[in-house]
Amino acid sequence: MKIYTKITLSTLLISSVAFTSCSNDDNTPKGVEQATIYERLGGTTMVADPDNEGQMIEQGRLSFRKVVNSTVGLIVADIQADTPGNLQAHFAPLLAETGTTQATNIAKLSDNLTDFFSFNTGGTNPVNTYSGLDMASAHNPAVNPRMGTKASDADYTKFVGYVGAAANANGVASDTELYTDIVAVLESLRAPIVQN
Repeated sequence: MKIYTKITLSTLLISSVAFTSCSNDDNTPKGVEQATIYERLGGTTMVADPDNEGQMIEQGRLSFRKVVNSTVGLIVADIQADTPGNLQAHFAPLLAETGTTQATNIAKLSDNLTDFFSFNTGGTNPVNTYSGLDMASAHNPAVNPRMGTKASDADYTKFVGYVGAAANANGVASDTELYTDIVAVLESLRAPIVQN
């Protein structure tokens, strides 16, 4: 589970920093704990897995997987279109892998990021276990050869934008508390990820 590239920079953004739950907001009665991000994304309710016929998946985990996959898709689309400011330099080692290996490694990265987000936002069942690198190590090419280059503040801001767009595409509107809480978690990871 140590397949981390700049995508790791992206979604692994949330690695060693604990983002288990959000703090109570002002509208939550004193003594009543607000639901975790994982719970608000569907929690442990079991649903049919649209990618694996006949299998079930926790709704919270499925929600994260959809956002992770959408984020990866947006990043790769910008790289392929040679969009200015894309994150190709960060993902170069992963994208250089060819054939079925690349598809397999991208799938592993997606699984690792889904594990990371699920575990660190309140997913408590054994399926949501993360055992990868801490954030600083995962995003340092000297430690993690699958990371192409160190991230700048602008790179990380770009990544947060990809995650936000992916969340929007998967039903989390920008003007909601859930969206704000997700962005707050990403921002809490900025310091260990931005190393350039």
